[in-house]
Parts: sequence; C-alpha cells; structure tokens
Amino acid sequence: MTLRQSGPGTDGTSVRDTAAIAAALVLAMVLAPGAAPAAEVGQSPWQRPLPPGFPAPVVPEDNPLSDARVALGELLFADRRLSVTGEHACVSCHDPVRAFTDGQPLAIGARGEKLRRNSPSILYSAWNPSLGWDAPGSATLEAQMLTPLFARHPVELGLAGIEGRVIARLEADPALRAQFAAAFPSETAPVTMENVVRAIAGFERSLGAADSAFDRYVFGADGSGMSEAARRGMQLFFGERAGCTGCHSGLTFAGALRSVDDPAAAPRFADNGHGERSVARVPSLRNVAVTAPYMRDGGLPTLASVIEHYDQGSRDAVPALPALHLTAQEKADLQAFLESLTDRPYEPLLSRP
Repeated sequence: MTLRQSGPGTDGTSVRDTAAIAAALVLAMVLAPGAAPAAEVGQSPWQRPLPPGFPAPVVPEDNPLSDARVALGELLFADRRLSVTGEHACVSCHDPVRAFTDGQPLAIGARGEKLRRNSPSILYSAWNPSLGWDAPGSATLEAQMLTPLFARHPVELGLAGIEGRVIARLEADPALRAQFAAAFPSETAPVTMENVVRAIAGFERSLGAADSAFDRYVFGADGSGMSEAARRGMQLFFGERAGCTGCHSGLTFAGALRSVDDPAAAPRFADNGHGERSVARVPSLRNVAVTAPYMRDGGLPTLASVIEHYDQGSRDAVPALPALHLTAQEKADLQAFLESLTDRPYEPLLSRP
C-alpha cells in the first residue's frame, strides 16, 4: 500500500494522520491481492487489477470470472428481454450514471409497482458479506439475483413462470448465442437461465474502481482532488467527535469485507432511528453523493438531510444515537468528505432489445 507522502497541510492533516486513517480502513486485513479462481479452459481469465487496498473477493468455484463472462453479464444487465413486459432491465433500477441506483425513493418494478426498498448501489458488492437491505440477506450475488428475476410480491423483473419463453428469445439472437458460447465454452447448450444469473453476477462482481479523490489521496500520490474542507471532514468522520466509523468502517465504509482472506465476514446491520423500526444492512458510502435519495425507504433527499438526521441523534435507534451538535462548518466539511468518495463517472450501458 502506498500512502500519500506530504508534510502537514493547512488543515492539519499529516502523513501520520493519513496513515492512521488508512489503518482504520483496512483494519487487520491482509492487503496482498489474492488470485481469483481460474477460468474454464478456452477462456481468458478476467485480469483487471483489484482496487487499491482491496483484497481479492470470494468468487464461487462454479462461476469463475472471465473476460467473456463479464462482457456477457454487462449485456444481459441492460437487456430488456429479461422482464415480463420487455421494457425493464436490471439497469432500470441500477443506472451506472447514478452509481448503479435510480434516483427514486422506492424502486419500481416492471409492472409499475413500487417495491419496499430504495434501489441500493451494486458497486463494490463483490466485497459485501450480505446483499440486500434486510437481514439476513443473500450471501452471494448469484443467490441475490433470484429475487429481482423471479419475485412475485411485488414483481420486479417478473420472470417467474415464463423462463422458457425468455430463454427462447435469447437463443434466437445469433450474436448473443455466440457470446453465451464464449462465456461458457464447456457447455453444449449454454443459453440457460442459470447462466444468465451467473453472467450478470460476474459482471456485478467486476464493479468498483476505487478511483475517487479520497482513494487518490490516501492510497496514491495525488491530493489535488481533496479540498481542505474534505480533509477536515475526513478527520471528523474518522474521529470520536462524529463517530461515523461506529457503523461505516472498512474500505467500502459498510463494515466487514468478505474476501478470500475472510470468507465468513459478518455483515453489519443497524437501526439508525429513521423510518420503520428494524435493522437494515449498513450501506456503502462510496459514491454516496450521486445516489440520492437516502435510507432504505428513500426518505431523506439530500446528504445535508442525512447529516442533520445524525446530528440530531435518535432515541429510537438501537443503540440510541446521541446528538452531535455539529457546527455549520463541521456539517459542510463532513459533506465535502462524503462527496470526495465519488469515483470517476461510470459509462452508460447500451440497452438490448
């Protein structure tokens, strides 16, 4: 790991401070990248470098990453044939331009029904020990995919009962059929719903660049993107004054990371005193500046309103959240830090017919 080398800044941030923050991020994890499972014979293994500081994620033995599989998953993620109406796709609720969210308080299914939860970002989901908002959640991306594809109450993509018809449509597309064959070279009939799930999960597992201003400041040698306000906010975030890392710790700011070094990492759930009284998975804060509205019910419209919620504290939270009494400057600094967690923009995905 390479830390930014500099003397004390005008905000008081020093090499020692930055090193301490990096240590708090990685906790006791081994940062040496591990190797993903080997791809099938005839495939090029997916070889994109891991994000700075991130350990190798857990990859199921029956779904190794490969260039062809990730590329197929990207196409299927935007393919509207994978919905009961032919007008909806994974990308409808997980738009790359919004860090794979949709800008709606609550997600909307293929038939126009409002779902129970706000669409969470899927960036960095390869390292999540639990997926979805509610406990216990799904342990793998493959298992999680079954809910949006086949849920009936409410309908998300709505493929339950029409799987054969959907697969026939995909198989009738010669170009797509060739891509399935490239992604699953050992199978004689690779266009299956199981392989749809595997390919999309593989694409989702590939997402997360960690090239934000914060990453460049802490893990690289470029602090130009971190304003003095963001640096002050970073100290506040990691310090006792705000106590944000009580929940939002680790490299994704969501608690434990599931990796080849710690495949049984425990997910973090909490009741933050907002909305219904039950615990929810602590979400990642990466790219949080572009994923409004916030909370699992989409009930807080801006980062300022989220900071205000925590500043006021809540007796309804478990454990109770004490009021912070931040100054106006501290709130602005904290928001500037959260904005520094934004990666460079992700490219839009082309929709398939």
